[in-house]
Amino acid sequence: MDRRELFGFLGAVSAAPVCGAVASAAHDEKGGKHEGPMSAPHFHFCGIHMAKKNPKLQFITQHYCAAHTGGSEGDVFQCTLFDGTGKNAKLIGVEYLISDAAYRKLSDDEKKYWHAHTYEVLGGGLIAPAMSEKEETDFMKVVMTLWGKAWHTWPDPATPIPTGEPLLIWSLMGPGQVNPELEAKRDKEFKVSTMELSAKRVQTFGLQPPNVSVPKDMKTIGRMWTDTGDDKPTPKK
Repeated sequence: MDRRELFGFLGAVSAAPVCGAVASAAHDEKGGKHEGPMSAPHFHFCGIHMAKKNPKLQFITQHYCAAHTGGSEGDVFQCTLFDGTGKNAKLIGVEYLISDAAYRKLSDDEKKYWHAHTYEVLGGGLIAPAMSEKEETDFMKVVMTLWGKAWHTWPDPATPIPTGEPLLIWSLMGPGQVNPELEAKRDKEFKVSTMELSAKRVQTFGLQPPNVSVPKDMKTIGRMWTDTGDDKPTPKK
């Protein structure tokens, strides 16, 4: 992910509030306001996560992300994950997004923690509700190339407090993997159609959605497009 491309995009979507900057109310000893890491503009997108160890365990997840810049491996998106968009939503985890170039340098032992976003984009599973159609398209073009490492530290949002071990999260990577009830709930909440979004994005990007199987075990290394052979996209038919 090129820094210039990233900042160009963020600058464009920040012209109008995407999810609103969270201003810090903290004060230093002199009584002045402190500009912390949550004071910069963030952007919001929504997807359906699944637990790597149990693909049937799925969650509608709200991502609020900003960029950490200047690292030796390029910029990193840092996302806080919530179970909703309201003021009382539960903070359920974190996700980091890195470029494909940075991912390729990781050891196989580390790669097992990272998932692709190709199907989430082309299958219509990821949406950015506050963006215009053009902003969302530009954003998805970037996200489709990124790898994510996500942990749900509140593994069961139905519990009153976060109990249990954190869940390593994986992405939906093929047709038929999503819980249809969750997908319908998400579509109704944001007034979108996953099927229509998928068709539009396939046309726009000129690529067929991937069809990668769910992970066999916790050691499975993710792929972007195919189960076997060259991991390359298939042009739209």
